[in-house]
Amino acid sequence: MVALLGGCVDQTGGDRQADEQKNIVATSVTICEILDALEIENVIGVPQTDTYSIPERYQKAVSIGAAMNPDMEIIVTLEPDVILSPASLAADLQTKYENAGIDSYFLDLSSTESMYGAIQELGYMFGRKDQAAALNREFEDYMQSYREEHSQSGQPKVLLLMGLPGSYVTATDASYAGSLVKLAGGENVYGDDEEAFLNVNPEDMLGKDPDIILLTSHALPEQVEKMFEKEFSENDVWKHFRAVEEGRVYTLDHNKFGMSANFNYREALDDLQELLYETDQ
Repeated sequence: MVALLGGCVDQTGGDRQADEQKNIVATSVTICEILDALEIENVIGVPQTDTYSIPERYQKAVSIGAAMNPDMEIIVTLEPDVILSPASLAADLQTKYENAGIDSYFLDLSSTESMYGAIQELGYMFGRKDQAAALNREFEDYMQSYREEHSQSGQPKVLLLMGLPGSYVTATDASYAGSLVKLAGGENVYGDDEEAFLNVNPEDMLGKDPDIILLTSHALPEQVEKMFEKEFSENDVWKHFRAVEEGRVYTLDHNKFGMSANFNYREALDDLQELLYETDQ
């Protein structure tokens, strides 16, 4: 079985039987953090990471390799009942899981809303409905108070760039970082698109006249930061951007503005408030 949890949810979810005894392999740190918050114990496989921390609850779990390319030989040896992975990697991993004959679920982590939708389904699946409900109430209460506290007039226009070593793309509202900009009240100049990332040339970006330019990275943030420094210093088109002239180009913390939603969204929204509305403070 392969299904998507959160966002466009597989509607067979209501028929799934809660089973607290299933052995789980989680292939991303965010998913490990979600399972930890749900107080789920039986996670037997976790991703290898040098950047983030695996929850203490799962320190004895077996490393199954990188999140983007988990070691299927190790996973098969573990004989898990279920594999949980980010939906962004479904195209690369689904066939591997099917060939191994292991049930798998892909979590939609493209926004905080979809993440909490996935949390609710996981709570049902693994007998943690109360914990999931509590987490969702906490999120809803926080967002209500956030919107009441931050009700600025006007929407600053934002150009959001996601960097990789040697290249970059524009991030839309369909990306996680883009969804945070939208929650914070910013208007993404490339927001209205079904694709999370677009290849756009700087000349087209110039025509959008963003008020602010935000930079983040998919991986290797130090290399990406140097790449952006070189791009902005050597490509003359950038000096014509009003945001560059006014010094409103900022590098975001990749731990808070990466590819997948996570529990750092509060800190991320606080960061955006300072950057998007600094002229109003």
